[in-house]
Formats: sequence, C-alpha cells, structure tokens
Amino acid sequence: MHTVEIATHSHTQVVDITRQVEDTITHSGVSDGVAVICSAHTTAGLTVNENADPDVMADVLATLERLIPRRGPYAHAEGNSDAHVKASLVGLSVTLPVQNGGLVLGTWQGIYFCEFDGPRRRRVFVQVLPAG
Repeated sequence: MHTVEIATHSHTQVVDITRQVEDTITHSGVSDGVAVICSAHTTAGLTVNENADPDVMADVLATLERLIPRRGPYAHAEGNSDAHVKASLVGLSVTLPVQNGGLVLGTWQGIYFCEFDGPRRRRVFVQVLPAG
C-alpha cells in the first residue's frame, strides 16, 4: 500500500491526484488488476470526473454548497457538519481497473480528492491488487 500526501489550501477544494495514483501503479509492478484508492478522512472524499475543463469540478463544489450549506441547523458541535455530509455523499473511495500497468480511465476522466473542511494535510491510500 502507498500513501499519497495532499496539502489543501482552501476550505473546499478539489485536487487532481490522477498522476500520483498512476505513479503508484507503475511502481507496484502490477500489470492487470484493480487499484483501490481510499481517503482516510471523514470530511473529505474521492470521485472520478472530467479533468479537461476545471469548470466541471467548480460546478460540483458549488452545487454541493447549495445543497449542503456550510451553516445550517446541524446538531454536530464542531461546526463542520456540512463537510461530513458532503464526504458521505461523494464517498471515501474509488476502485478502478488496472490494465497493462496503467489505470483504465476514460479520455476525459481524472481522480479527484475533494476537500470539504480545509485547509489541512490529508492522506489517501492506494492499494494495487493483481488480477486472479
């Protein structure tokens, strides 16, 4: 297993971690199998989405903010309930196929770490499992 270290700089932010995951797969030596990518945090998530136009992920963050506002009638006392809800909706992990030593992604797809309670130092775990 490999750890990807991420430093976020805003309260909400997306970070394209596709290259770091691809590097991990290359160094794993696994030709065919799956990569499991997992956030180690309850106020951050992972998603796969378009990486050609940054407006797509800006729209995702803006929509989540409209649906789950930062300030609301939340019971959690720490003041970051919105981040917990957003992370639950986005999800904490993605599992992607590995073929011929590389990620199987669509032409416009990238892997994004989604920060909902930053800025912080974060960790994402990548486990590459061989087929069979």
